[in-house]
Order: sequence, then C-alpha cells, then structure tokens
Amino acid sequence: MAVRAAVLPAIGAPLEITGIDLPAPGPGQVRVRLAAAGVCHSDLSLSNGTMRVPVPAVLGHEGAGTVAAVGEGVTHLAEGDPVVLNWAPSCGRCHTCALGEVWLCANALNGAADVYARTTDGTELHPGLNVAAFAEETVVSASCVLPLPEGVPLVDAALLGCAVLTGYGAVHHSAKVRRGETVAVFGVGGVGLATLQSARIAGASRIIAVDVSPQKEELARAAGATDYVLASGNTPREIRALTGKQGVDVSIECVGRAVSIRAAWESTRRGGRTTVVGIGGKDQEVTFNALEIFHWGRTLSGCVYGNTDPARDLPVLAEHVRQGRLDLSALVTERIALEGIPAAFENMLAGKGGRALVVF
Repeated sequence: MAVRAAVLPAIGAPLEITGIDLPAPGPGQVRVRLAAAGVCHSDLSLSNGTMRVPVPAVLGHEGAGTVAAVGEGVTHLAEGDPVVLNWAPSCGRCHTCALGEVWLCANALNGAADVYARTTDGTELHPGLNVAAFAEETVVSASCVLPLPEGVPLVDAALLGCAVLTGYGAVHHSAKVRRGETVAVFGVGGVGLATLQSARIAGASRIIAVDVSPQKEELARAAGATDYVLASGNTPREIRALTGKQGVDVSIECVGRAVSIRAAWESTRRGGRTTVVGIGGKDQEVTFNALEIFHWGRTLSGCVYGNTDPARDLPVLAEHVRQGRLDLSALVTERIALEGIPAAFENMLAGKGGRALVVF
C-alpha cells in the first residue's frame, strides 16, 4: 500500500515528501494510521548526523494514531484502537532492563536498522527511530505501540511519545523535584515547556525559565514559569539574585550546548542537582575543575527519555491531562501538514519555541 512520507535520503540532505510502499504487518507487527506527529529537535539531530541512523530513512519518533491492522501473534491491540508510539521499547532481557532502567535498554534502537518499507522505485527505507512517524501510516513492532488511555485527544497525544515523557521524567524521575524546591529550566522548546509544566505539577515554589529569545516568555509563563531570564553570560548571577543568592535547588538543561550546561551547573545551589536533557554534539565539551566539584557538592546527571518507563508513566500523564494539570495543546506552537516539516526544521534552527505538530 502506498502512503506519503518525509524521507531523509542521506545525512545532511533535505527531506523529500514522497510516496512509499508499506507492507502488511508481519508476525508481531502493527500497522498504525497516524493522526499526528511531533517535530522534535532529535529529528533534526538525526538529519544532520549528530545522532547516527541508517539512511535512507523516514524520520519522526513522536506520534499517535489508530491501529489499522495487526500481524500474527499480536493480542493486546485490535484494529481501531487509539495508540501512542514508543520509539525506545525495552527488550526486558539486557543488563539495564534487569536493573529496572528500561530507558537505557541496550536493544531499544535495534529496529532502526531494519528495512521496513521501500520507495516507489524500490529503494529500501529504514525507520529513523524505530517508528517512522513522518508518514500517513507506519508498520512497527508491537512493542513500539502503547494503548492510549481514555480522555486524551488523539492528535495532542502524539506529544506524549517524547516531549512530555522526557520533560515529566526529567522532573519526577531524574531530578526528583520535591514540593517547595526552586527549579530553573534552560531552553523553552517543546521539551522545555513540558518540563516547566511538570515542575509546576511537582509543586516547585519558584520556576525560572531561561532562553535566548524574548518572544518565548509568554509561552514559558503560561506553562508555569514564575520568572523569565534571557540567556547571557550573567544568567547564573541573575538566577542567584532571584533565589536569595543561593541558586536553585534544581537546574534542568533542555538545549544540549556546552554554554547552557555550564550555566545550568553554575545556577544550581551548593548541594543542588543539575540534569542534562538536551542532546548535544561531540564538539560540545564542558569542563570543570576538581576544586569546584568538591566545593559545590552538586550532582550532574544525564537523562535519557526522561528516565521513564512509558508503559508505567503514560497512564500517569493521561490522568494529569484529564484533571487539567497538564495542557498538551499549550506545547504546540503550530499545526502543519506533512509538507511543512522542512520549514519546521528551519524554525528549530532559528530557535523558535514550542512544538510543530504534523496533523494528518
């Protein structure tokens, strides 16, 4: 069956909107008709080679839709079920899965090397991060499909697949923000906005948003920020001034640049926690001296997929949506057609905030 998709023909090449041929789902597979897909900065990192994937590929790893067909052996899903795509399914067998750290599964991205479809001229295609959500339909492993809990709009649910799980997990699982603590969030993109909302849900007493763009202040405050700081060389000093000269209890960096990671670290109080969510390139090197590590007693940690277990956390997030504590629509700055993805990439490069949502 032919469907339209955004194909990355080669690393660094522009995306091509074209028809592809999808097979019927095989054993253990599911065919999903996409309702929406989020355009995430990770997709840009895949296209420019910061993160390596086999090409040609169909990108897109944040999506939701309905089950169109199931393959042999799939019993937990049926045609017509609303679902969220999970780009990093845990195998349940590797060392980290055995430790309960499913977000670090050694086999989570094995499916990205598979050939899952072909262009109309027969060229083999790979699914960018397992799920190939930049297409009208996709065929994925059943492990990449999670039932969507009731009460969550299907189109907005696409954001649960990456941005919201990552931001929520960064706050609740990685940084473990406690009620009454102060939090700084560096970067007000889709993940940053989800992080701000999650800090509010956690009961943070002061939530400081930091970004290079003054245009993002309204978005940040709507998501829960109590203060907004324009990023500069004085950012740590400004944040200490807002927190009784102490610094925040928790800094969460959602950009992936050395300068913002360092600023997040310096903005954290003595004994505080700095969590790095942003995905940076190998050229983004951050340095610390031994004395400051000892003196400040801070904790610096990485954060993969929000340190979440999607099967466990998705129902929790759905309840926050139903109760009005989590506003998915507030994370979306524009709703676009499939053809609008290249322009959305350009907006990300220009530092425009929020999330573009491809609506099929």
